[in-house]
Amino acid sequence: MGTRFGAHLLTLFVLLSVASLFIGAKQLSWEQIAGRSDDALLMLTASRLPRFAALVTTGVGLSICGVILQHIVQNKFVEPATSGGLDAARLGILTALIFAPGAGPTGKMLFALAFCCAANLIFVAIIRRIGMNNTVLVPVVGLMYGSVLSGIAELYAYSKNLVQSMQGWLIGDFSKVIEGNYEILYLIVPVVAVAYLLAHRFTVLGMGDSIATSLGLGYAATAAIGLILVAVTVSASVIAVGAIPFVGLVIPNLVALRCGENLRNTLPLIALSGACLLLACDIVGRLLIYPFEIPIGVTAGGFGGMLFLALIIWKNR
Repeated sequence: MGTRFGAHLLTLFVLLSVASLFIGAKQLSWEQIAGRSDDALLMLTASRLPRFAALVTTGVGLSICGVILQHIVQNKFVEPATSGGLDAARLGILTALIFAPGAGPTGKMLFALAFCCAANLIFVAIIRRIGMNNTVLVPVVGLMYGSVLSGIAELYAYSKNLVQSMQGWLIGDFSKVIEGNYEILYLIVPVVAVAYLLAHRFTVLGMGDSIATSLGLGYAATAAIGLILVAVTVSASVIAVGAIPFVGLVIPNLVALRCGENLRNTLPLIALSGACLLLACDIVGRLLIYPFEIPIGVTAGGFGGMLFLALIIWKNR
């Protein structure tokens, strides 16, 4: 089943990749590229290929960090958007704008990384302290926690007259991705590699503290590594393209329903599915009001939100 599912995913990925490279406000064609048109080659290399690379790396990273966070918290409805991670990253960027206004993307990412790590640790501590068994209440607490962080960020931004500066990180948007301003997303590549190497550990982590410890796994150390991987992915993606919700929630759940919970087997499928979802949402955003474009944060949020609601209803029917 997994092999057939993977083959279908790979075919879908190839089709979406071709569509992503050729669909846009200015259409490209095979004839233009084969004829080595200067305008076509410039658009392909400076805009379409960087955008494609950014979409794929972001989709892969967000879906994998979502499944890691779900195994740490042992709740299938948790991801950076429902645990305060995205809001903490934005708060970190705002702090960088105030205290280090001359910082480049790397400096802003370090601030976002620190705030995201701290927010993830606090969220995990809250959940472990409360000990909620209801799967729906955990993401509700996370959404409330994220709203508090978002409220602090917005209040601070208004007080420092930085609201306009924060707009670019509120909603995910790939329309401004060009060669030279997205490369920070390549930090996600080693995150994916480490996640795959530790896939078995994260699978055991999802069985619970006592079982993981009895099997000889250092629970705290593995959870800390997972939270760092999540924070790196979230901070890099928010810095480069803005906040994109629900990818890390719906993709792991859909793959788990089809192929099970063993991350060693499902992690490649989760990564490929995340890339396909973002490519599809981006193409839809380009076509809905063509030649204008809807930010991917809107299309992914709308589609992911509907799937999130469907998963909640399905889990509690």
